[in-house]
Amino acid sequence: MSTVSDLELQIVQLPHAVGLPLPAYQTANAAGMDLIAAVPESESVTIAPGQFVMIPTGIVIALPNGTEGQVRPRSGLAAKHGVTILNAPGTIDSDYRGEVCVLLINHGAEAFAVTRGMRIAQLVVAPVSHALVRLMDKLDETARGSGGFGSTGTKSVDRVR
Repeated sequence: MSTVSDLELQIVQLPHAVGLPLPAYQTANAAGMDLIAAVPESESVTIAPGQFVMIPTGIVIALPNGTEGQVRPRSGLAAKHGVTILNAPGTIDSDYRGEVCVLLINHGAEAFAVTRGMRIAQLVVAPVSHALVRLMDKLDETARGSGGFGSTGTKSVDRVR
């Protein structure tokens, strides 16, 4: 059984989110914690089909150095309503200190209402590696070569491992 190291995620709740729950994991083994819509109680935000809207969460976070926050869609919103995140996954850098917002898009056929306290996205805290960029004259050859989009086909085949 593998172990997960606990990281501290520092959060400041902004005035327009007071009374809302903080991000939380819904099960013991969940990878992501839910982000909550901090829209005004009296004003749901309606997203028409094909439209996208920036939804505030009412929180500012401080991620540990060496990590990023990945803002990912909630599968239930996508499956039931066609609502997902436009820039999925969104990236929150560890040095960002602005409000966390979620860019939702409605790919469904019906308008979708975002209400205060609705769980709208997931936040996954993940490790980050920085690469050393090295200019080369030539790269090593591979079996795939420069084959790009669609070059491996759509059928599953046994590959040499």
